[in-house]
Amino acid sequence: MTGKHILYYVDPMHPAYRADKPGIAPDCGMALVPVYEGEDPALRLQLQPGAVYIDPQKQRLIGVSVQTVERNSGSRLMRTTGRVETNETKVHRVMAGAEGWVQSVQNNTEGTLVKKDEILASVYSREFRNAEQAYIGSIASMDRLRGNSSMEDVNRPSDANMRINEEQLRSLGMGEPQIKELAKTHQITRDITITSPIDGIVLSRSVAPGQRFEAGTEFYRIGDLSDVWITADIIGNEMQLFHPGARVRVNVRERAKTVYATVSKDPPLFDPASRTLKLRLEAQNPDLILRPDMFVDLEFSVPTPPGVSIPQEAVLDSGMQKVVYVETSDGVFERRKVALGTAYGDYITVTNGLKVGERVVISGNFLIDSESRMRSSLLPSSTIACDTKQAAANRGTPSFIGPLQKAGQDSARYGDAGVEVGNLAQVLGAHRGAYA
Repeated sequence: MTGKHILYYVDPMHPAYRADKPGIAPDCGMALVPVYEGEDPALRLQLQPGAVYIDPQKQRLIGVSVQTVERNSGSRLMRTTGRVETNETKVHRVMAGAEGWVQSVQNNTEGTLVKKDEILASVYSREFRNAEQAYIGSIASMDRLRGNSSMEDVNRPSDANMRINEEQLRSLGMGEPQIKELAKTHQITRDITITSPIDGIVLSRSVAPGQRFEAGTEFYRIGDLSDVWITADIIGNEMQLFHPGARVRVNVRERAKTVYATVSKDPPLFDPASRTLKLRLEAQNPDLILRPDMFVDLEFSVPTPPGVSIPQEAVLDSGMQKVVYVETSDGVFERRKVALGTAYGDYITVTNGLKVGERVVISGNFLIDSESRMRSSLLPSSTIACDTKQAAANRGTPSFIGPLQKAGQDSARYGDAGVEVGNLAQVLGAHRGAYA
């Protein structure tokens, strides 16, 4: 470096410390090293592998910004899918109370919405005739007693008999509209109409015209969809994050609608096939947006425990490892491998690799990473060449010659040798001509 102007002296471990004359660094006790005009100061620094020095001017140019590592907590958004199911406590089964034959069936296949007291089918059974006669007889008896006496206690036995006969018709499967019609007309009917007990959807139908059925045969299964269940698959170690009553966002992609559900107080069941827990959610469904067997997207907001956290943009993920750049001193950025935990919002927790109070790069880290990789491959050879030239100048011996320079010198030397050989050949040829 003879003949070059010394700009300043720098601490090789902490480049932020500069001096106008040689001396000893106050922090580490090392000798200050000179920085010459036109020389990269990083060549004189003793940095850790992967570390890089960037002066303040370059930091402003590439937009480097840092943030202090803190210990805090928040809530993270967890997404999964769920399957809509009918609320089993609101499923009604229309059963046959006696044996008989199916006369006719309405157009109410599986998935059809039905109203309460809507006619589903008509059947014939001999047992209905006896029950109808008993019901009509109890009504006629009560009417006669009312006409003959005004005493209230006289009416009570007949009224009780009528209620018993009415309940028998109901248990056999006669609907409320037909029972009222029978009480009004006193006319025995041959065909019994099967009606829907609720407003709901037909979940299953096991009846066809002309079919013979036994007592206890299930005709229809009808579900009330005013509120439904949603089953979500949750991994076992995540179950502790959910508590009964927690609110869940439900996105229905097919309808482009959003509803909300709550976590049920019932404990989840374990599914041995998927090795997951079946978490039950309860959702109101007034507009019947949710239908059985429909898949929906679920979003849970779950709290995260307090821990060391940094912005997610500070992490460089190569797939094999995750690294951040830590500012160890002014202008010096060190490459650091980290182990990450859960993410929440724009932040992510760090389980290993960082401590509270350290400063990490959150902007410009891609350019710093490129600079670090380039210097990791160039700094060793550059430093050796620089030191070799400086030592050679101090000793007065020839400096280090690179391979390309050596090849150029060898080519020139061989060229001169060729000229001399050619001249010698011409002289020998002239002598041969003289002797000839």
